[in-house]
Amino acid sequence: MRVGKATLADEQVRAILEAHQRDMHAVSPPGTSFALDLKGLSGPGISLFGAWKGDLLIAVGALKRLSPELAEIKSMRTLSDHLGKGAAQAVLDLILDTARCEGIDRVSLETGTSDAFMPAVRLYSRNGFEPGEAFAGYSNGPHNQCYHLKLTA
Repeated sequence: MRVGKATLADEQVRAILEAHQRDMHAVSPPGTSFALDLKGLSGPGISLFGAWKGDLLIAVGALKRLSPELAEIKSMRTLSDHLGKGAAQAVLDLILDTARCEGIDRVSLETGTSDAFMPAVRLYSRNGFEPGEAFAGYSNGPHNQCYHLKLTA
């Protein structure tokens, strides 16, 4: 498996991200999915990352800078045929390494609370993320929860 920067110019990247957005809306009550569309992921301060097995893109994730000290993880997605093979962990490692290299103090994310989101919650928890206060206009509630990881001591 190879991990690295990804780009929206890559059709595989666009396909996974579009599927991710559709799936997030399908498993979330109306108004509780905050998955970014392709336009939202092309904005300034956003970097895309991917994991490839040969020529096949199997996982993606994004880092959205909110300030010099705070960044958000967005659009983490692994192809269903490649779940449990370490692709999401590899992408998350690259995202966190990038944030550390940039001097980001804290990385946060918002995710759902239903069973569909539990694999993601387990991944983030294994990596030291802890549930906490809402940020960046999100609200914690019955369908949404925010997590945070402090990168600096």
